[in-house]
Amino acid sequence: MTPHLSRRSFVGLVGATGAVAAVGRGLTGEPTLAAAANPVPTTGVSGRVVVVGGGMGGTSVARYLRMWGGTGLQVTLVEPNAAYTSNIMSNMVLTGQRTLTSLQYSYAALKSTYGVDVKATSAKALDPSAKTVLLGDNTSIPYDRVVLAPGIVFDALPGLTTADYDTRFPHAWQAGPQTTLLRTQLQAMKPGGTVVMTIPKAPYRCPPGPYERACLIADWVKKNKPGGKVLVLDANPGVTAEPIAFTEAFTKIHAGTITYVANAAVDHVDVATRQVFYTVGGATSPSSATFDVFNPIPPHRAGRIAQDAGLVPAGGRWVGVDVLSYEVPSSPGVHVIGDAIGTTQPKSGHMANAQAKVAADAIVRLFGGRALDPAPATSSACYSPITMSTASWLTAVFHYDPATRTMQVKSIGEAPAITRGNFSQMNKWFTGLMADTFK
Repeated sequence: MTPHLSRRSFVGLVGATGAVAAVGRGLTGEPTLAAAANPVPTTGVSGRVVVVGGGMGGTSVARYLRMWGGTGLQVTLVEPNAAYTSNIMSNMVLTGQRTLTSLQYSYAALKSTYGVDVKATSAKALDPSAKTVLLGDNTSIPYDRVVLAPGIVFDALPGLTTADYDTRFPHAWQAGPQTTLLRTQLQAMKPGGTVVMTIPKAPYRCPPGPYERACLIADWVKKNKPGGKVLVLDANPGVTAEPIAFTEAFTKIHAGTITYVANAAVDHVDVATRQVFYTVGGATSPSSATFDVFNPIPPHRAGRIAQDAGLVPAGGRWVGVDVLSYEVPSSPGVHVIGDAIGTTQPKSGHMANAQAKVAADAIVRLFGGRALDPAPATSSACYSPITMSTASWLTAVFHYDPATRTMQVKSIGEAPAITRGNFSQMNKWFTGLMADTFK
């Protein structure tokens, strides 16, 4: 294997190379993922890279930095959790089809196979001038380049505090205890009860995820809470991902159970009366809905360390990056990937994995004094359960556009039908993606 590959080699309609995982298309068009090789070569490249955040993006970039940069790259991952809990597939925890334990992945291979130094602590602050990362124990790590994959933090909806998400009204948009709490609340709901979900304005993490959750909850409610209803209040003008599949789901498959309302902006939540007030299409007076279970998916923004380091523009929510390298133009040596950045690409685990490879390749090139790849490509793919036994899928491939210096959609595909076969393939795709990140 070559020390590092052209970034075009791991993404695109031609599928995967033998050396690196890539999204491609099967014979019927569905997304597929091939597994990556594991060597750590000697390349002559040297440098110190600190990676903050052990999610899909951070773990992937740490792994590929060692695979492509070789033994001369000292790579340190800073992550306080002993294992990563996947947001992907976590909606199936709500229906009892998955457990949180089945979605947890350790950093053992990152340490033993790739030689990444994993520090089980938090990153408190970034000092770009001194090129150090301050850790939770108040020690500092120096770096030559740093990669932030800090994920997101959530805003409070009017009438709620962020503490309410952990105790009473879980968003469960980060898999973990809130997922369990939402599952418990659904189980306790009386027959004929109402679940109210809110969806923030795009961009948000995992575009199809809220619609997938509504469908799974609706299917579960039909089987377990007769007469139950699901009200979806979407701040967007319409379904933001897989519109064909979800329109069919809302109007046919789950008709009578799901009520979908577009352009629905949350005005406030009345905790005492268990009501959410919302306006539709700029209406001057709000409508209201009473809930038995309230699942607000609130607006979110770049993770705290990125905000505190001044990487988010005033009044903004996301970090701006040069997508040739994912370096922050105003902070040389600082790269940011994943959900925390504002680009034309969706915020998803699959996309974070793809961005990680672009960033890893760029960093190796920069350490080696080589030019950046002028034509990077990324891809995103996902399967979306529509019922507890059927699914749809979506793929999108992005190529770099030098005129706009952005990633533009090269191709996009949606499943032609909602099928049981897609549901079966979903598990294979998920297994491949997680293996490419954590194995």
